[in-house]
Amino acid sequence: MTAAFAGLHRAGEPLLLPCAWDHASALALAAQGFWAIGTTSLGVAAAGGLPDGASATRDETLRLALTLGSAPFLLSVDAEDGFSDDPDEVGELARQLAAVGAVGINLEDALGPADRHAAKIAAVRTAAPGLFVNARTDTYWLGDGDGDGDGDGDGGGAGAGRFTETMRRLDAYREAGADGVFVPGLTDPGRIAALAAHFDVPLNVLYSPTGPDLPHLADLGVRRVSLGSLLYRRALGAALEAAADIGAGRVPGGATPTYEEVRALS
Repeated sequence: MTAAFAGLHRAGEPLLLPCAWDHASALALAAQGFWAIGTTSLGVAAAGGLPDGASATRDETLRLALTLGSAPFLLSVDAEDGFSDDPDEVGELARQLAAVGAVGINLEDALGPADRHAAKIAAVRTAAPGLFVNARTDTYWLGDGDGDGDGDGDGGGAGAGRFTETMRRLDAYREAGADGVFVPGLTDPGRIAALAAHFDVPLNVLYSPTGPDLPHLADLGVRRVSLGSLLYRRALGAALEAAADIGAGRVPGGATPTYEEVRALS
């Protein structure tokens, strides 16, 4: 199954990975023809009233993986930073994810020490050698980093330094055994292309409505495009719009699955 998942990361035809936050959202996406589905740590955390990126959702993440691991699609789990600074504990988490049917794991460095994150990746390789490890660096995600205030980390000389640091971290993660590398927040086409050409493993980027579209990303060499928390946030937005429309005497627009259709997802 992991080989099948790895095979979906194709040059010229990147894997578009939608991210679910519960059983119904995952099964609904699978019914639309998505062969592989990820999870969104923000969606899982928010649904449980917990903070994202704070290593607070280990149990919720495992519970969702247990629910989805035997479903008729390939599951990749967003495990934040592994919910621990101890590589052995992260390795054990990976072993448990693989045991319930997950084929991939996404691990973020949260801008912590690169050697520590590399050690986590190596531990996962040992504990769960079948898992596809997507190694994420947050160099373009946490803060601006270039002083131009636009949030892309790409301005001036400081932006060049940020790109160098990104390359350094990802090289370490690849050497530790990562099967793919992930740079959320990067939208500059030139730097995306440079990363895609540099690595012998798939480059994953996060889709941005203000960044390159899917065909452009394919042309740049990207082989995986994640939707992250976008679908969860869109679902919340649609719910708020529908409530406002009804309150204003309007009929809500947009697609609405029937009660029977949602019940059939159980």
